[in-house]
Amino acid sequence: MRPLAIIGPTGTGKSQLALDVAERLSDDGGAEIVNADAMQLYRGMDIGTAKLPVAERRGVPHHQLDVLHVSQTATVARYQQAAAADIEAIAARGAVPVVVGGSMLYVQSLLDDWTFPATDPEVRARWEQRLAEVGVGVLHAELARRDPIAAATILPTDGRRTVRALEVVELTGQPFAASAPRIGAPRWGTAIVGLDCETTILDEWLARRTDAMFDQGLVGEVQGLVRAGLREGVTAARALGYAQVLAALDAGGGGDAMREARELTFVGTRRYVRRQRSWFRRDHRVRWLDVGAGTAADRERLVAEALDAWRQVP
Repeated sequence: MRPLAIIGPTGTGKSQLALDVAERLSDDGGAEIVNADAMQLYRGMDIGTAKLPVAERRGVPHHQLDVLHVSQTATVARYQQAAAADIEAIAARGAVPVVVGGSMLYVQSLLDDWTFPATDPEVRARWEQRLAEVGVGVLHAELARRDPIAAATILPTDGRRTVRALEVVELTGQPFAASAPRIGAPRWGTAIVGLDCETTILDEWLARRTDAMFDQGLVGEVQGLVRAGLREGVTAARALGYAQVLAALDAGGGGDAMREARELTFVGTRRYVRRQRSWFRRDHRVRWLDVGAGTAADRERLVAEALDAWRQVP
């Protein structure tokens, strides 16, 4: 059963389309969804990641959701192995694996069977020590000087991935991207569709989405996760929205601090969308679909176009 991957920028309706496609395939063996959003791997990180509640999943099985505690470190290598096993098990059951998400490295590692560069504990420790001494901003600027392409795809607040990129550059003498897989035939013959829309429309949706997250209780969710060990984690605490709320709480948690957190979350998400577009648009295998205005007619059209891409023999 040939997989279908639905990728693209945050806020374009990938999860909705995946469910619509799965329902359409219900008479042909069905479909199961494999998450490719790094932060949706975490239990309890629901509001800030726009994770679909179980009651809204329409009975469609989902995989790679809620598989990590917030104190654990998410890695591309672990995800690649686990998600590949899910895809092969789904196909063996006669269902269609539908990969859904916008975490760039996670998607590419899975569909291009990435072989990861070796690591060196001493080199890693030296860069981690420098991170502790100068902070993530300075270290990210250093990465930008050494490897501008890697820096453009790594959040300036992501100390762990900045350290890893600098480690690989030092060990290999090549840019971090040189260790990435070559874009060729996608693994399992996967059909890849990308969702996008006009920037002005998407910015408006992202603003509403950010407001909804805060209005629905993102601050309370973060406070609960802090008690569960959020600050002890390397990756979860740096997620968009969560990092901004943590900073606001550290500043006293007042109204001004939370308003600033809301604005910074929107700005950070919009910036991340630009990086996603740049990354995914380099992949010539993606069939891009215009989300339009998000009407019922647009949703129906997207389902037809996605299934058409999936049915075509590569």
